Amino acid sequence: MSDLVVEKITQAVGILQETGIDLWLTFVRETSAMADPVLPLIYGTPTLTWQSALMVARTGERIAIVGQYDAEAVRQAGAYDTVIPYDESIRPHLLQVLARLDPTRIAINFSQNSEYADGLGYGLYQVLAGYLQGTPYGERLVSSEAIVGALRGRKTPGELARIRQAVAATDEIYRRTFAWVRPGVTEQEIAAYMLAQMEAFGAETAWDRSDCPAVNAGPDSSVGHSGPTDRPLEPGQILHVDFGVRLGGFCSDIQRVAYVLAPGETAAPAAVQHAFAVEVAAIDAAAAVLRPGVRGVDVDAAARAVVTSAGFENYVYGTGHNLGRNAHDGGVTLGPAWERYGQTPFLPVEVGQVYTLEPGLPVEGYGYMGIEEDIVVMPEGVRFLGERQSELILIGEQKP
Repeated sequence: MSDLVVEKITQAVGILQETGIDLWLTFVRETSAMADPVLPLIYGTPTLTWQSALMVARTGERIAIVGQYDAEAVRQAGAYDTVIPYDESIRPHLLQVLARLDPTRIAINFSQNSEYADGLGYGLYQVLAGYLQGTPYGERLVSSEAIVGALRGRKTPGELARIRQAVAATDEIYRRTFAWVRPGVTEQEIAAYMLAQMEAFGAETAWDRSDCPAVNAGPDSSVGHSGPTDRPLEPGQILHVDFGVRLGGFCSDIQRVAYVLAPGETAAPAAVQHAFAVEVAAIDAAAAVLRPGVRGVDVDAAARAVVTSAGFENYVYGTGHNLGRNAHDGGVTLGPAWERYGQTPFLPVEVGQVYTLEPGLPVEGYGYMGIEEDIVVMPEGVRFLGERQSELILIGEQKP
C-alpha cells in the first residue's frame, strides 16, 4: 500500500473520533465510469467494478466488501484489514457488518457543499436506501462532507513534501521563462516554452492543458479560464501568467506578472508600480489574518479591503482556495459570502491546509495585475511554500 494511503487512513480514524461518527461508508460502483473523488485517498486506485462498500470505523477497523473478481486486488492494495468478496448481492454482507458494528452515525458520500464528498450519485443512493430499508441504519445516514474536507485539507508530511516539489518545479519554470521571454513573442509561444520546460521535469499541467498556462499580454487579453492566443507581447504592457504543474500526484498553482519596458523606460510607469504594491499588500493582509480557526470569509475580506480601498474594482472571485491533489482541492474557500460558494467561506481554517492567495486587479491601459502564492497553514500562521514575488519583473533593456 502507498505510504500516502497509510497516512490518510490513519488520519481518517482520528477524524472519525473527533467528529463522533462511528462509521464512514463510501459506496461505489463501476468506478471506471464514475470514480468517487475520495478513492485515491483511502484506496489508492480508482478501479472497482461491482457495487463496493469501503468502510472505516471509529475503532480503526477497515472493511471492504467488493465483487469476487476485485477482492484479490483489494487485498494486495493493503488498505483494508478485512476484505469480504460477494457474487450475487452485496446486501447481506453489508447488513451483517452494520449489525455487528451497530453504528449510531454513518457518514456516506453525499454533500451539498463539497464536490469531493458527493460521489454517490442519486440513483446509487436510492439503491443503498433500499438495502437499508427495514433496518435502523437508513435513519442514521449523514454526509461525509466534514470527514472528506478534513482528510483532503489536512496535508500529511508526505503530501506536503510532494506539493513542495511541485511548487519548486513551477518556480524554476517561471525563472527560465522570464529569462527567455522578449517583446514580440506571442502568448502561444510563451505557453509552448513553459510546457516544454514542464515536460523536462516529468510533470503534467495542474489543470486542463488548453489554458495551463493562461497567458495574458496587455490590456486586450481575456483573463480567466481561456487559452493563450497569437497576440504578441508588446512594449508598455503587463505580462500575466497563471500556471501550475502536477508532480508526484500533487499540484502547484502560481501566478506571476512582469512589465515590458517601452523605449526609453528604465522602470515601470507609476500606475503599474502602484498596482503591484497594492497586489502585494493584499496578499500580505490575507496572510496576516490567515490563522487556524479563522473563517475563510474573514481572510477574503482582509485582502479585498486593500484592493477596493486603493480605488480598484472588486474582483469577482475568491481570494484563495485549497490546493493539493487538484489545483482546486475543495474544503474551505477563502471567499466572500456569495451564494455560489455555499457554506464553504464560513468554515474554519485548519493546520496543515494548503491554500492559494490570489487577489487581482486590472490596470487600465496596461493589463492584468495578478499574483498568486501557495501557502501552508502552520500553528503560528502561514508559511509560503515557494519563492514569493515581491518585485515586479522587468522585461527588455534596462539602463543604469
